[in-house]
Amino acid sequence: MPESDPTMAAIHEGLQLHLGGDRPAARVWFAELWAEIGEDGDPLHRCALAHYMADVREDPAEELEWDLLALRAADSLTDDRAKTYHASLAVQGFYPSLHLNLGEDYRKLGDLAVAREHLELARAKLDALGENDYAAALRAALDGLAERLGKPE
Repeated sequence: MPESDPTMAAIHEGLQLHLGGDRPAARVWFAELWAEIGEDGDPLHRCALAHYMADVREDPAEELEWDLLALRAADSLTDDRAKTYHASLAVQGFYPSLHLNLGEDYRKLGDLAVAREHLELARAKLDALGENDYAAALRAALDGLAERLGKPE
């Protein structure tokens, strides 16, 4: 991770709290960062932070709100900005994960038709990731979501 972006480093610190099992502390950490960044802040920061904030929410409706914020931020993000953080990043590569999360949110909320739409949007964007471990993990997660959704009625 580049050292030149202190906000991304702070987001990573919050992520480590979450991965270490302290969701409440991560939620507070992320909320404080969001107050600094704001809804008009850097799209890369908003996308990453909202994406991780969704993961520490207890309420599926709140999780959906944060995942929608992450998607809107990605929609305003450019490849040039993403590459200033890491040369390998391309915005199209963000969408499979963002749509996977939205599909899961809508599934939890009982809107299976919209969940399936996001599942298909995620699958349609998978080629942006190439063939690597991350892409394989996302494919497996999408297969899991498809299984939880069952067949359309």
